[in-house]
Amino acid sequence: MEIKRIIDADRKELFQIFYEIEKLKEKYGKNEIKTCAIINAKSGKCSENCAFCAQSSFHKTEITTFSLKNAEEILEFSKKLDGKAQRFSIVTSGKGIKSKKEKKEILKAIELIKENTSLECCVSIGIIDKDFLKDLKNAGVTGFHHNLETSRSFFKKICTTHDYDEDIKMVAIAKEMGFYTCSCGIFGLGETWKHRIELVETLKHLDVDSLPINFLTPIKGTPLENEKNLTPIECLKIIAFFRLNFLDKDIRICGGREFNLRQLQPLIFSAGANGIMVGNYLTTRGRSIEDDFEMINDFGFNLKK
Repeated sequence: MEIKRIIDADRKELFQIFYEIEKLKEKYGKNEIKTCAIINAKSGKCSENCAFCAQSSFHKTEITTFSLKNAEEILEFSKKLDGKAQRFSIVTSGKGIKSKKEKKEILKAIELIKENTSLECCVSIGIIDKDFLKDLKNAGVTGFHHNLETSRSFFKKICTTHDYDEDIKMVAIAKEMGFYTCSCGIFGLGETWKHRIELVETLKHLDVDSLPINFLTPIKGTPLENEKNLTPIECLKIIAFFRLNFLDKDIRICGGREFNLRQLQPLIFSAGANGIMVGNYLTTRGRSIEDDFEMINDFGFNLKK
């Protein structure tokens, strides 16, 4: 399908595209809705200057900062999500986990989660070395998340404290080591459709397994606090564009869906999504899980068990 058709689609044409996507989702077995959830296990004081992020030490925001939670705290949080999400990810601020103490605590948390819940364990802990990746895999981690955030050509407008190739390499190594790789970006940063197309081509080359689509929630104190350039229809077009380029992959809608899609949230599934992140995000609140489950059921979809 031509990208121009999606970009130029009016309401009538967009619903025709949704109809075609529904048939493709059925063909590729993407009709069940998968859920994932996260814990903000280490917050703030990040050395990176990502323009959208409330956790960057470069920005003056009003978030709560804290060191890495201990393994028991992470376990207790995960128990509340057992049976409500298939995947549970430990997320930490900063460029990557390097200290032996933090590595040990994360590994302990993974082991406890595997012993006490039915959750698939994932991590989103930045750029780490191969040895730690091996340790995580041996502990039971199956999924590795690392967003590229945007396209290579737009990246320097968003972050200048590390190079785009570092992110590319991290995703490639995780894929090579057999992790379920989860990577995409945040939309509404000021990027154009040209940048979105470029990001798609990069993710195709990396052959990621899951594409978490986030939409910017402008946060006071960040350089993008006044950026509000997405409409609900634009968000749906972005989802449709990704589904048509990744027919056999998981497409999850994550942060910012409440703020950007508003009353059109249920249409994310018609646009191509087969997964959502439930519960709260890193520094912003999500909807109640009960409301999300009701939305899925009311729209006639089945939750993946």
